Amino acid sequence: MMINRVFVYIFIGMGLFISTATASEISLHGFLQGNYSVDTAYSNPNGGDFKRAEERLQLKLDASKDPFHIFVKTDALYDHVDNKARLELREGYFDFRSSAWDVRLGRQIITWGVGDLVFINDVFPKDFEAFFSGRPLEYLKKGVDGAKIGIYPAFASFDIIAIPFFTPNHYPGPQRFWMFDPMPDVTDRETTEPSKTPGNTELAIRAYRDVAGFDTSLYLYRGFYRQPSAMPNDTAMPSKLFLSYPKLSVYGASFQGRALDGILSLEMGYYDFRQDRSGSDPFIPNSQTRTILGYQRQMWDDFSVSIQFYTQYMHNYSEYVENLPEGFTQEKRLYSLASLRLTQLLAHQTLKLSFFSFWSPSDGDYIINPEARYNFTDHVWGAIGANIFGGPNKSTQFGQFDKNDNVYVQVRYEF
Repeated sequence: MMINRVFVYIFIGMGLFISTATASEISLHGFLQGNYSVDTAYSNPNGGDFKRAEERLQLKLDASKDPFHIFVKTDALYDHVDNKARLELREGYFDFRSSAWDVRLGRQIITWGVGDLVFINDVFPKDFEAFFSGRPLEYLKKGVDGAKIGIYPAFASFDIIAIPFFTPNHYPGPQRFWMFDPMPDVTDRETTEPSKTPGNTELAIRAYRDVAGFDTSLYLYRGFYRQPSAMPNDTAMPSKLFLSYPKLSVYGASFQGRALDGILSLEMGYYDFRQDRSGSDPFIPNSQTRTILGYQRQMWDDFSVSIQFYTQYMHNYSEYVENLPEGFTQEKRLYSLASLRLTQLLAHQTLKLSFFSFWSPSDGDYIINPEARYNFTDHVWGAIGANIFGGPNKSTQFGQFDKNDNVYVQVRYEF
């Protein structure tokens, strides 16, 4: 129902806007894309062999007439795994711009922070199934329906965001992915999202400016955790699970600038789970401190290396352990994750070879993602890659996907 209303508002506004704009102020672009990902070791839980098999048409409309701007990005696709055709509004918003401030209304993709596929202060929704099944990286981010106001006084710049309609993260589904389930026998599950009331509007603020050559940002968020927490109706003999999204506030900062012959990045955030500040409820995450330290350097022409190290420290850990029911998986106080990205451009930069990997020193699990992409022409490119998972424990973040290794192919014609 909400997406239908968004489409109506966007296209009514688009028609009124375009009728007053000249052809030179309007552009229409898009692409045709095939995206296929096949299992390499095991079939899916539903018996199929494809994680992803779809054709997609995207259209992007960009129109400007000062001080107004409209942008619409919509996808039409057919998913052969689910045998369904779908229409997705990826983005659709209006802008009003002035020299001192601007405002954006509608569905928009927001990216904050300095992490490479690690998110602390980027608290906006993600599609992790898209990433694990070999979609182009742009599909990791999901749009939110809301308003963003930018204010630009001399001493700093500010983004103020209000999101009245909650959007959760999208995680791999049990039809396409083998995953760890702590209560596989409990099939009666009820998910409750935050109600659409003014009091549940998510608010986010970013203040940023240059400080001593470093891009410096401060962040504030008040809303909800986008990963659901599960609470059984009975810890001894559960027959039903209730899934909900805990209340969350995040306070953070990031810094990025040139240092040590490369680019140095630092990001941190304090996750305040407001419903369980004492840490006594094991079914709601405890408050946490999260940090990222990253470094990127170009080693020679067209070859770059990027490394980062992420930590997640749980507060009130003794209270969590004391109240955890017997038989439930115990989380670690300190979780750590390292990443490595290698990128080499060849053949006059028409061929891109990349390697990305996560490895957790605390859990011992990993994901490896090699990819080769070639630009056949200015309008056609193709890519082939793989997602390889592993780890000694089948309940950890990447270890649970050990049976989901896949090889993917992407082909796109842009116009």
